This record gives sequence, C-alpha cells and structure tokens, in this order.
Amino acid sequence: MSAACTHTDRIEILELPEGIAGCEDCLAIGGRWVHLRMCMTCGKIGCCDSSPNTHATKHAHAADHPILRSAEPGEDWSWCVIDEVAFVVTP
Repeated sequence: MSAACTHTDRIEILELPEGIAGCEDCLAIGGRWVHLRMCMTCGKIGCCDSSPNTHATKHAHAADHPILRSAEPGEDWSWCVIDEVAFVVTP
C-alpha cells in the first residue's frame, strides 16, 4: 500500500453527472447495490465493494481505470484501487 495515490494523472472527470439512476451494470441485469462509485477516468457509475456485484472495482481493474470517487450525496472522497488509498481531489 502506498502513502499517496500515484495515479492522479489518470483523472479525467471530476464532477458527478446529473441524475444518476444507479449502478449501470446492476440496472442492466436487475441487480441491487448499496452505494455508488464513479470512475474518474471515464465516468462509469458502478456499485461499491459492499454491493453483491462490486461493479465499480471490477470496472477499475478490467479497464485499467484506477481511481473511483464516491457518487453518494455529500461525499467527495476518492479511492485508488491500485495504491489502496483514499483522498480528496481539490480542483
């Protein structure tokens, strides 16, 4: 585990989209989720690791998009799945 994220150069999207319907993959398969995360490289919305399908982390590894941010109201933290570190991005 790193003390800091070494992948911040991969961040392309900072802001959450308007009107998030839910985890894109869960919606497609009729699944359920606990909390939502957004990929900060491509903007994909996925479910957290407490959700049955862990779509956000699966996407991060499969697409080589290492940084997720919380898509929950009032939360602004991000998580690097490679360095396993949480942080807040300051614009």
